[in-house]
Amino acid sequence: MMTAKRKIVFCDFDGTITVNDNIVAIIKHFKPEGWEELVQKTISTEISIKEGVGSLFRLLPTSMKKEVVEFGISNAQIRDGFAEFVAFCKEQQIEFYVTSGGIDFFVYPILARYDIPEDHIYCNKSDFTKERIEILWPYPCDEHCDNDCGMCKPTVMRQFDPEQYERIIIGDSVTDFEGAKLADQVFSRSHLTEKCRELGIAHTEFSTFYDIIDAMKKKG
Repeated sequence: MMTAKRKIVFCDFDGTITVNDNIVAIIKHFKPEGWEELVQKTISTEISIKEGVGSLFRLLPTSMKKEVVEFGISNAQIRDGFAEFVAFCKEQQIEFYVTSGGIDFFVYPILARYDIPEDHIYCNKSDFTKERIEILWPYPCDEHCDNDCGMCKPTVMRQFDPEQYERIIIGDSVTDFEGAKLADQVFSRSHLTEKCRELGIAHTEFSTFYDIIDAMKKKG
C-alpha cells in the first residue's frame, strides 16, 4: 500500500502574499535614473531576475537606507486570507515555505507577525555597507537551472523528493515560471496565469488566499 504524499507549499511573497510588488514599488517611489528600462527588461525576461533586481537596487545610495527600509515595510499590503491560510496549513499539517525573490529587509519584518520559522523563509539578502545598495544571493540556481534566478525557486523545490511530497506552488510572476513546471499543483494570478496558459500548465487562478483554502479543501 502506497503512503500518501505529504503536501508542501512554496509561496511567493511580492504580489502574492502582498497585494503589490514591493521591489517595483520601492524603485517607483524613489525613481532613480534609469529604473524604468531595467524594470521592463526584467519583466520581459530580456535580462535575468538576478541581473535586473541587482541593477535596480544598485541605483540607490546606501545613505537612503532608513527611507528605503521604512517604505519597504510600510508600503506592503497583505492579501486577504493570508493569516487564515497559514493557520489552515498548520491545522492540516501542510508544510509551508515562503520562496521569495524579495529582500530580507522587508520580507522578514512583514512576515514576523505570522509565526513562520525563519528557516522556512527563502529570500535574498541586502548589504548596506558600500556606497550603493547591494543585493546578495544565498540561494542560487543548481546545476539543473541556468536562468540566473537569484533566489532559485526550482532549486529549493528540488530539495523535496517528488516521490514523497505533493509540491504546491503559489505565485504571480516571472520568478514563479520555472517552479510551476515542477509543481503538482499551481495556484496562479497575473503574469504566472498568462505563462501557464501559454505553456499549457494546469493551474487554478486565485484572488485571495480564501480562494486557495476553498480549492484545497475541495481537492482534499
